[in-house]
Amino acid sequence: MSEQPADIADQAADKVLYGVADGVATITLNEPSTRNALSPQVLDGLIALFTRAREDEAVRAIVLASSHETVFSSGANLGGFSLEEPLVHRHFGTERFVTLFKLIGQLGKPTLVAASGHVLAGALGIALACDLIVAKDTATFGTPEINIGAFPFMIMALIYRNVQRKKANELLLLGERWSARQALEAGIVNKVVSADEFDAAVREWATKLASKSPAIMRLGKEAMRRQMDMGLDDALDYLRAQLTLATSTEDIVEGVTAFFQKREPEWKGR
Repeated sequence: MSEQPADIADQAADKVLYGVADGVATITLNEPSTRNALSPQVLDGLIALFTRAREDEAVRAIVLASSHETVFSSGANLGGFSLEEPLVHRHFGTERFVTLFKLIGQLGKPTLVAASGHVLAGALGIALACDLIVAKDTATFGTPEINIGAFPFMIMALIYRNVQRKKANELLLLGERWSARQALEAGIVNKVVSADEFDAAVREWATKLASKSPAIMRLGKEAMRRQMDMGLDDALDYLRAQLTLATSTEDIVEGVTAFFQKREPEWKGR
């Protein structure tokens, strides 16, 4: 019998933490001894907890954070590249990244990365799969795989969907770390703040995200994802249909009514 997400989350409970407050689920990488390396257990925990947040109707936004003082995550567990492990097992193992990237993209709920430290290699892919990134000004970002004879194959598609091509080439081929400010200029990061302002900045955006209509957010998030790789004519037709669908919801009526009545909307999620 295959393991259920709840069972996997229990097994990784000390490595990936989970909590919910005021409509915001916080998923925290919590294995400082490995600099939050993305081991199979950590990846399984992330998949289980993102799934949990997706299924919980009380959750309207997700924050991905780290408990490490200086590192968000150092990336994939290099021990997984041992030649002693059969090739087919290594191939199957990397499927966790694909599953996680797709899951984050299809959550229907907004995701915010609290990049309190260095975001490297595979962890950069996870961050880019999310919607928004707030970074401490001391954080760095990079794909150092080329420096150890590897290459960031698993996260390349996400990099090229977030970063202008020549800058993406620079990131992949040189293997250098970018400062938070450089990452901001390249379009990887949305906001850079000092350590003193960091928690408040993350909390402010998470609260704003959780305050929106969950029904419209779900429709909008799906439209954002699907239109990205469409031709212009196809995208326009698809988005027109999504607009028509959105106008049939109770939440859009409530939102407009609240606007004219100068009050906060009371979302029903339908």
